[in-house]
Amino acid sequence: MTTKQTLTFDEYLIYEELDRMTDRKSLPQVLKQRREKLATQFPTPVLLWSGQSSSRNFPANIFPFRASSHFLYFAGLPLENAAIRLEQGKLTLFMDAGSPASTLWHGESPTPEVIAAQMGADAVYPLADLERMTAGCATIPVQDRATQALQSQLLNRAIAPIDASDSLDRQLMQAIVALRLVHDTYALAELRQAAAISIQAHKAGMRTTPTAKTEAEVRAAMEAVILAHNATTAYNSIVTVHGEVLHNNHYHHDLRSGDLLLADVGAEVASGWASDITRTWPVSGKFSPTQRSLYEVVLHAHDRCIAAMRPGVEYRDIHLLAAQTIAEGLLDLGILWGKAEDLVERDAYALFFPHGVGHLLGLDVHDMEDLGDLAGYAEGRTRSDRFGLCYLRLDRPLQPGMLVTIEPGFYQVPAILSDPDRRETYRDVVNWERLAEFQDVRGIRIEDDVLVTETGTEILTKDLSTQADAIEQLISH
Repeated sequence: MTTKQTLTFDEYLIYEELDRMTDRKSLPQVLKQRREKLATQFPTPVLLWSGQSSSRNFPANIFPFRASSHFLYFAGLPLENAAIRLEQGKLTLFMDAGSPASTLWHGESPTPEVIAAQMGADAVYPLADLERMTAGCATIPVQDRATQALQSQLLNRAIAPIDASDSLDRQLMQAIVALRLVHDTYALAELRQAAAISIQAHKAGMRTTPTAKTEAEVRAAMEAVILAHNATTAYNSIVTVHGEVLHNNHYHHDLRSGDLLLADVGAEVASGWASDITRTWPVSGKFSPTQRSLYEVVLHAHDRCIAAMRPGVEYRDIHLLAAQTIAEGLLDLGILWGKAEDLVERDAYALFFPHGVGHLLGLDVHDMEDLGDLAGYAEGRTRSDRFGLCYLRLDRPLQPGMLVTIEPGFYQVPAILSDPDRRETYRDVVNWERLAEFQDVRGIRIEDDVLVTETGTEILTKDLSTQADAIEQLISH
């Protein structure tokens, strides 16, 4: 019998993860409750696969494995090459024991029986037994192509695309969305842990900035904190002085006095739950007058949006409130002309704030976006084709237990501001000469993770200040 004293380091970490979840004591019960809730909404048998790792450049050199979030929601553990069958609240686990070759290279791992007990499975079988238990099952396609092919083969049918409105798989997706939109207490404990790690990562990045020479050094300091907590990044970190590139994943630029550094970095804990935080700070440690004035515009939008959130409020209205607030701020600074209401109606604000104000957050950093807009958009709603609004990722009323991001911003994106058609469309409302005085602001974004409660909100990331003075202090200490 394997004991902790005889484990390899990698195996020890696996056991530590099992122990950490066991210490919560609620994991098997939580998973059982999730399965039972699914059964009440969707009585048909369900098969969910965890997926498998993929190669970077040759078979033995693989990307880090990430289990399917739908599998994780009901299985609770990040198993590779496993499947679960759900029926009437019962869970059957299908996975193989480690092979001799796997043990040689990766060390021993817990047996399927041990893992099944930790997740509260009702039965466990080898993967080869799965084929005889697939009849009539619904599923959700896993992201990796090899597992998708296996799903089709074992189910003896094509896996329905996410937009197939009348399919059994689509009905399963809708049932799972209804469950995952609202987080239970166990999920919230994991999400708070992810947020706490991310907060410490951002503080480390701020402290490192005065002595760092490149973006990469700040990124390294931030991700070191995440790795030290046995977590990973929930997405490719954005740490850049070119904040106008919304998803900038390059880190080679020098840090220069006068630059703003935008850091969008979030941790994902071992159980898969994510955080998503953005802060923007001055490399010099002090905002310039122009930087501070635009920072305060974005911060005011951030604060007003969170203050307006409560159950029943439409998230689309929160986005439009951010747009209205940014338009008002740019009017006050003389960058825009006209009336704020008209600027919002004409989408002029989107010249500087082209994305949505946020998104769902949970097991995925953009939660359930593997299902397209099924989770983000309430039934019967579709994306707008309006400039700016077309990138809104969430359009449904807020509910208690929903976790969303609030992340307004200001950006000077050359592809937008230099576009001849847009310049012509908005030539009567943009003061280009005044805008030129703010050239030291490429991009500003302020993002927090906000839980909707019965009476309002709880900001899970509130311990990382958004105030300009406090940020300057964090950089200097």
